[in-house]
Amino acid sequence: MSWVRALKDTARSGMTVERTRLEPLIAVRAAVGLALVVGVSLALLGPGAAASSAFGAYMAALATFQKSWRPRPVLALAAGLTLAVSTFVGYLVGSSHVPAFLLLLAVWCFVAGLVWAAGPTVGMIASGNVAIMLVTVTLPTSVPQAAGHAALIAAGGVVQALLIVLFPVRRWGAQRDALADALAAEADYARRLRHDPVASFDPQPLMRARDAATVTARQARRRPAELHGARGLAERIRPVLASLADPAVGAPGEGPARDRVRELLAAAGSVLDAAAHAIRHGDPVRLPAPALAVLKAPDTADLFQGAPLRAARRLAALLDDVLETAEPGSGRTADPQESMLRPTLWELTPVALASVGAELRPGSPVLRHAVRVTAVACSGYLIGHALPLGHAYWAPMASVMVMRPDFTQTYTRAVARFAGTLVGVAVATAVVQLAQPGMYLSGLLAVVSAGLMFTLMRTGYAVAMVFVSAYVVFLLGMGGVRWDQTVPDRVALTLLGGLLAMAAYAVYPAWETPRLRTRLADWVAAGGRYAAVVLEQYADPAGARRGDVRGALLAARDARAAWDEALDRAAGEPVRHRGISRAAADGAGRAIAAMGRHAMLLEAHLPQRSQAPDPDAAALAHALRTATEEGARAVREREVPRWDGVRAVLAGWDAPASGVLRGAAQQLLDSLDEVSEALRDAPRTEPGTGAATRDGNLEGTPRERPGEPPGEARGDPSP
Repeated sequence: MSWVRALKDTARSGMTVERTRLEPLIAVRAAVGLALVVGVSLALLGPGAAASSAFGAYMAALATFQKSWRPRPVLALAAGLTLAVSTFVGYLVGSSHVPAFLLLLAVWCFVAGLVWAAGPTVGMIASGNVAIMLVTVTLPTSVPQAAGHAALIAAGGVVQALLIVLFPVRRWGAQRDALADALAAEADYARRLRHDPVASFDPQPLMRARDAATVTARQARRRPAELHGARGLAERIRPVLASLADPAVGAPGEGPARDRVRELLAAAGSVLDAAAHAIRHGDPVRLPAPALAVLKAPDTADLFQGAPLRAARRLAALLDDVLETAEPGSGRTADPQESMLRPTLWELTPVALASVGAELRPGSPVLRHAVRVTAVACSGYLIGHALPLGHAYWAPMASVMVMRPDFTQTYTRAVARFAGTLVGVAVATAVVQLAQPGMYLSGLLAVVSAGLMFTLMRTGYAVAMVFVSAYVVFLLGMGGVRWDQTVPDRVALTLLGGLLAMAAYAVYPAWETPRLRTRLADWVAAGGRYAAVVLEQYADPAGARRGDVRGALLAARDARAAWDEALDRAAGEPVRHRGISRAAADGAGRAIAAMGRHAMLLEAHLPQRSQAPDPDAAALAHALRTATEEGARAVREREVPRWDGVRAVLAGWDAPASGVLRGAAQQLLDSLDEVSEALRDAPRTEPGTGAATRDGNLEGTPRERPGEPPGEARGDPSP
């Protein structure tokens, strides 16, 4: 992709308005907290103190909108307290001379860049603290005043945390939605399997449900009964649905048995939808009687035999468990010892430090981001001081808030920030000119602007920046600062900061494109290990450990998620591919995903512990593990992988113990051959604008950072 096309795509993305679920009640609560802090500070301490406390309350509220399953009061306190410390230390250093503050800014920016290794929420809070600290250190005029301003900033965070505790909005609402979405996705999948027995499945809802189910010990004791256990059942239902529908291991493609499969899938969809509705709203389960009748039909045993009959019975049992779990007040309790426990903030510290330390190596994208953001912030601060504009901190502040470890997000946010700033200051300036607001009216307008930002922040970064810019204009207006003393400076320096951020990525990039082959090789190896572990369950049913299968599946999910994320980032980078084309990436991705699906079908029919060992499965597991490890090495070295060992084992099979094993094993080899064909025959074209198709899918989940959910933070608009 050329630079011109990349810039056009990022500019278009930055101006996109998304349609997403808004949370007006939470936004109102955040705005009320901000209003309380600003009003009390204005009445008792004056506009300067009110501005400091407003920044603390604003940042604390903003932190609670990030993608994190941690208790929101904890995030508010963490954001407010860390900003207070940053402000006080920044004033102590910055009040003496510029070089000392520049050194502190460099240290702060470098650390803020590195902590992205601990997760997007931590990185967002750290970046926001650095950006707002650049403003708040200019408000006090003495050390005692600086301590007072820091205390007010911390108080703003405390107020927001108290409001969350005293006025909760839909307790466990995010966790309820995540679990309900997972069950609804299973329901939709069951209905699609009626018409397409090998339909693809989007694993994203299951990923979010798993992450939402990871709680602290205190949360585990308080979690509602209907949120305990249903997520695990949903994951076990998915392979059963696939094995029941797939003609290779389930019922024939046509005939009475296939008609019953369609009826069972439709009934499963109805049951899962009813459970999802009950969990989302906390209502009793309302199950359609026809669906229950189909699941309990006595003639199912006459139509099915072998694997299809086992799958049908297993599906009915799992759906019974889902209904029991989804019923509010069912009496089920969450045992902290059985929950997936998330570390507390204190326990998270050494884990986060280890994650940061792992990025202190040459070639690390996070380390490159830390170096970039440090150089850009310091350069912007020096240039801002050299220009005759005043408010020099706006240039580095804009840079810190738009810069991300990857190219696409950095450029998208730079465009969106400048466009939103231009519109926001224009609207706010017009209001100021027409209304001539005083101190209290300016404070009210600032609170209203912040409230609108909290409400609309998930509709797009550019939209949020409109209200953030208006918020700053009105907030500074409380102290009598005229609009013409701030608006031109803010627009010019925001543009400067965005240009510096974009130039830094062009000069010192961390492209994902050259690493695509490594990501693909990791996925090949992880997928092969997962399939091999499943086969080992057939080789030694009595001594097999089911936990090994789960661990291998999670490792394969991590590798799949890393590949998808890398491919998405590479699609928008203005560099040519180095070793793998878009066609090869798409073809290989589909083939490895199909291999994961075939392994999942084998997992759905794991033998009983009393069943006799299958020596053919042991030989195939060893061959598959060895071949995929060698194949991964070949992919990294730009060679075409070969699977002769797997092919030789299958050729030597005479009469395997399980027909399911024979069919799935041949499908595994076919998928591996498709990987080789994709890497051998695909045209050498540069990557386009999409990611590998998620056909048939080994369910993937992004690599879970310590204590944080995967993916980008929800929003990060800062003044």
